[in-house]
Amino acid sequence: MAQSSSRKAKILHLQDILLTETDDENGLTMPQLINRLAKRGIEAERKAIYDDMQTLREFGLDIITRRAARTEYAIGARQFELPELLLLTDAVQSSRFLTERKSKALVNKLQKLTSQHQEKLLKKRIHVEGRIKMQNESIYYNVDTIQEAINQKRRINFHYFEYGIDKREVFRREGREYLENPIDLVYKDEYYYLITFNDDHESFLRYRVDRMKDIKLTEDPITQNDAIRGFDVLDFTAQSFGMFDGDKTTASLIVDTTLIGSVIDRFGRDVPIIEIDGQTAHVEISILKSDMFFGWLAQFGNKVRIEEPSELAAEYRDYLLSVVSIYQ
Repeated sequence: MAQSSSRKAKILHLQDILLTETDDENGLTMPQLINRLAKRGIEAERKAIYDDMQTLREFGLDIITRRAARTEYAIGARQFELPELLLLTDAVQSSRFLTERKSKALVNKLQKLTSQHQEKLLKKRIHVEGRIKMQNESIYYNVDTIQEAINQKRRINFHYFEYGIDKREVFRREGREYLENPIDLVYKDEYYYLITFNDDHESFLRYRVDRMKDIKLTEDPITQNDAIRGFDVLDFTAQSFGMFDGDKTTASLIVDTTLIGSVIDRFGRDVPIIEIDGQTAHVEISILKSDMFFGWLAQFGNKVRIEEPSELAAEYRDYLLSVVSIYQ
C-alpha cells in the first residue's frame, strides 16, 4: 500500500522539484532528478521519470530540455514570468495601501511562484526609503467586505473617522453609524475609496476605506434608480481631483505644448487638444471643481491659463491670491 502511494506521489514530487529548482537558465540532469526523488523517499527509474515528464507536459507543464555538458530538464514558461513577478514585487513593496507586515507576506508568496534561483532576484528588489505604510491592517479585510456588499447589491453600515490634533480617531456624526448604498471601489492616489449613492442627498459620495470602521452588511438591497444604473466609474474618477467632491464643469485651458504629456497623463488620450501656434494649445476638460484642481493647475505656473468659463478663472485667481496672502 505504501509503495502504491509512493508511486502515485512520485509525479507530484517530480513536478515540485522541477518548479522549485529549475527555470529556463537552470536545469537538472536525470541522475540529479533521481537523487532528488530518493531524498524524498521515492525510488524511480529513468523510464518512469521520462513517462512522468511526458504526462506533466500533456497536463500543460512546460518542461524543456537544456543542452549543456549533460542533458538537463527544466521548467520553461510559467504562469508568471520573472519580469511579471518583478513588476508585482515592486508594486507590493511600494504600495502605501498595504501594511509592512502584509507587504512582506505577499512578497513571500510571490517568491514561491518561481524557482529558488530567480527567487534570489526578487529578494533584492527595490527598497522604498521613507515609504509611509498603512498602520491598520483591517483595511485589507474592509475591501473584501465592501466588495461582497457590492456584488450582493446590499447596503452597508459603518463608522467614519478623521484624525484629531492628538493623532487619535475622531468619529464623525458623533459616532453614529452611516448607512450607504455601495456602488464601486476605486484605488486612486494610493488610497482605496468607496463610492456610494446617498439617498438623503440623492448624490454620489466618496469615503476613504482606511477611515471606515465596523463595516457590516445589512439585509437591505441597495436603491434602484437611473443615476445608479447610469453610473460610469471611469468618467466619475477622471473628473475628480484627489477624490474631492465639487460641481461638475467643463473648462477650456490654454496650455504650453510642453504640458501636453501631463494633460494626457491626467485626462487620457481622448482629451480634445487643438494646437494654436506651435507653442500653445487649446485643451477642453470635464472636471469636478475643487481646490485640488486649482492645486493641480498651480504646479504649472504661468504655462497654463483658464480661458473659460470666466467664473472658474476668477475663482482660480482668488485661490492663488489667498495662498499669496498668508506670506504677506
